[in-house]
Amino acid sequence: MKILNFGSLNIDYTYDVPYFVRSGETLSCTGMRKYSGGKGLNQSVALARCGASVWHAGAVGRADGAFLVQELEAAGVHTDFIAQLDGPTGHAIIQRAKSGENCILLHGGANQRVTRQMADRVLEHFEEGDFLVLQNEISEVGYIMEKAREKGMKIFLNPSPMNEKVFSYPLQCVDCFLLNEVEASGLCGAREGGEALLKKTAERFPKADIVLTLGGEGSYLYRQGRILKQEAFPAKALDTTAAGDTFTGYFIGGTAQGLRAAEAMSLASRAAAIAVSRYGAAPSIPRREEI
Repeated sequence: MKILNFGSLNIDYTYDVPYFVRSGETLSCTGMRKYSGGKGLNQSVALARCGASVWHAGAVGRADGAFLVQELEAAGVHTDFIAQLDGPTGHAIIQRAKSGENCILLHGGANQRVTRQMADRVLEHFEEGDFLVLQNEISEVGYIMEKAREKGMKIFLNPSPMNEKVFSYPLQCVDCFLLNEVEASGLCGAREGGEALLKKTAERFPKADIVLTLGGEGSYLYRQGRILKQEAFPAKALDTTAAGDTFTGYFIGGTAQGLRAAEAMSLASRAAAIAVSRYGAAPSIPRREEI
């Protein structure tokens, strides 16, 4: 069984600010760093550091994106299916407040130039029972889902960023949704939080597993009518940028390696707690032996 992550690759420009900039305001930052990132890249790094065999598919700019491919390779990710295209790599502008919270502005770049032809060439190398991991930061997500379902692959979707485009995808094909509260509320239209939000989402997608992350309040897993609660592990939050991606990668990686649901949830929670205690996106993701 192989894992294919068809996902984004970004250059993250992270600015340290006392608070998030307000409308009409000019705000000086206290520091700026450049990191590798993108939800797809982060999740592939987490999968590989968890010990899973993962192939990343996607696109970067020929002139500025080579270092992202190199970082994936250094983490143990197979990069055979990453295209290098003319034009810029996707990038993110991240404000990181003193609290460790962040807000993010995305530019799609090469991520939005994934084509159906590229998808077909990649999917030829995968088969029934393989895992497919998707986010909402590349083009042709719906087409990729349809073709993967035809092959009998198991589909994991993190619909971030949550927007109207998500509802054009064949969501009935998804085997497991990985969501935070904003994404879950957007999917099911519910205003509740916590376990009530989990149940509302499960009503909308009763055949799928639902993983709901709640930051410091822990996480939930809904599977076949049963609910599992996982408490968060205490951590001093310096930067929450890749916490959700770390959780996602470790949960899927643990599942692929045969862990029971409770074991996979605990592993993912511990990994995320370590990630928030460090700066950066992909650089903050721990290795399995640290956990």
